[in-house]
Amino acid sequence: MNGRFSTGLKYLLVITLPALASLLIAANGFAACSISVSQFAFGNYDVLSSAPLDSAGMLVFRCTQRDKDISIGIDKGEAPSFNPRQMSNSSGQGTGDKLNYNLYLDANRQRIWGDGTGGTQSYFIQNPQANNQDILVPIFGRISPLQNVGSGFYRDTIKAVINF
Repeated sequence: MNGRFSTGLKYLLVITLPALASLLIAANGFAACSISVSQFAFGNYDVLSSAPLDSAGMLVFRCTQRDKDISIGIDKGEAPSFNPRQMSNSSGQGTGDKLNYNLYLDANRQRIWGDGTGGTQSYFIQNPQANNQDILVPIFGRISPLQNVGSGFYRDTIKAVINF
């Protein structure tokens, strides 16, 4: 066993999802949607556990006019691809290590949330009925088990874009 794991180290993991807001100028005036996400945290990761580390969070959007088809895409963050996404260690033992994870549209963690490319899907809702009210969209995350990484603070930054 690698010496840096002999004590069963754990890690604090945070994904920051600073969302982008979009604005569409319609022929009959202005329509606008906003999107927000707080930090999505996995908590402590045990490199010796054979179980994946799952977490869930919430994305919130609001549109000022109804009867709009809404799609929300998120990018791959700092990773070279969507599968897997990667968090980077910015402190502690193993600085620069990458920890593989992903974000999903479903609780079974089968449909990777992305921008519709590279085997991913965007969130889509047709004509949401809530006019000028918050609509909650769950985010599901998973870190695969038994990754050989050092201790530290792992993070990634994901951009979300709403189209309407």
